[in-house]
Amino acid sequence: MSQIIDRRLNPKHKSAVNRQRFLKRFRRQIRKAVSDAVDGRSVTDTDSGEQVTIPTKDLAEPVFQHGPGGRREIVHPGNRDFVTGDRIPRPEGGAGRGNRASNQGEGMDDFVFELSRDEFLEFFFEDLELPDLVKTRLAREVAHQSVPAGFSKDGIPPNLHVIRSLREAHARRIALTAGKRRRLGELEAELAALKAENAPERDIEALAQEIELLKRRIATVPFIDTLDLRYRNRIQIPRPTTQAVMFCLMDVSGSMDQYKKSLAKRFFLLLYLFLSRNYERTDVVFIRHHTIAKEVDEEEFFYSRETGGTVVSSALVLMRDIIRARYPTQDWNIYAAQASDGDNWPEDSGNCRRLLDEEIMPWLRYYAYVEIDNDYPLGLWQEYEKVAQRWPNFAMQAIDSPADIYPVFRELFRKKGVDQ
Repeated sequence: MSQIIDRRLNPKHKSAVNRQRFLKRFRRQIRKAVSDAVDGRSVTDTDSGEQVTIPTKDLAEPVFQHGPGGRREIVHPGNRDFVTGDRIPRPEGGAGRGNRASNQGEGMDDFVFELSRDEFLEFFFEDLELPDLVKTRLAREVAHQSVPAGFSKDGIPPNLHVIRSLREAHARRIALTAGKRRRLGELEAELAALKAENAPERDIEALAQEIELLKRRIATVPFIDTLDLRYRNRIQIPRPTTQAVMFCLMDVSGSMDQYKKSLAKRFFLLLYLFLSRNYERTDVVFIRHHTIAKEVDEEEFFYSRETGGTVVSSALVLMRDIIRARYPTQDWNIYAAQASDGDNWPEDSGNCRRLLDEEIMPWLRYYAYVEIDNDYPLGLWQEYEKVAQRWPNFAMQAIDSPADIYPVFRELFRKKGVDQ
């Protein structure tokens, strides 16, 4: 019988086991508290947790006690103050009844529980997902790829490796005959010495017979044996099929002032946090554009100050080219999220619709377009509405203030069958 002792230190001297048991028991109350905290928090405020208040009544546990036993007959006479339908007034005093002091009543404060940052994010993201992540394959299906794996002693003739087999045979012959060949060399040297000394013919003949016997023994070792054969070996290794790539397209043109860029960055920060936390095998491609689109790294995407005119189609063309070059659709689930204020070069909006309709949407699992702080729809929004009518996996939302970011994000990426 083996005994495993977990000697890992609990964070901040707290019992991790009891903490997880508490989170599981009060999951409903904690989820509600996280949902209520959504509107009051900044998107970039992810380094802190959240305080969760558990009502006192929810902390009560049933208690079993020993009764008096036996059969008892009790008559409950009722009361003289109330009848059916009367409303009983709430007792005055007690905890939580304003700031006025009272000389009567008693109660108990609600229990306040502090969620860590990771726990807060876990509850927040638990009902979100990338839509149709494995639309063409089962969620747990794994493709296998044949790769070389050395050599095997068993196999079929087409896989026979001749050079390796001859090498094994040569090593075997050396191992089996090394002692005999060494002895043979000694006997031949001794025979030569006897002949030089004119030794008796009888001694020379006996030594010659021993040499001949030893040579016959060496010759009986086969040149190649079944044990020497080596075959090329290949094994099947699993290759994940749920790999996904997310394209993040952000408009940084002159019409996107600092406030609009701040809203777009907050949306993409939330998206990036969501992807990195929930999906281990998800590539993220960052594209910034004004009149020219450019693939950038995470640092430049969020903090570069470059700006210019507006040609949205440049970002779509670059995304199309990257998909063709690096992300074959048979192996990758492709997603895209775009943030813009909708202010585009008039002649270019129709080109964007054509690119999406004909060259991009047939490859994508999901496309989310977020329009930032616009009082009325512009040409790009109107063209994208036509795309949304044709493609059910194309979603559009508008963000007017920081308070809209969380609701819009949850609307775009909530799991199927999960109510808001």
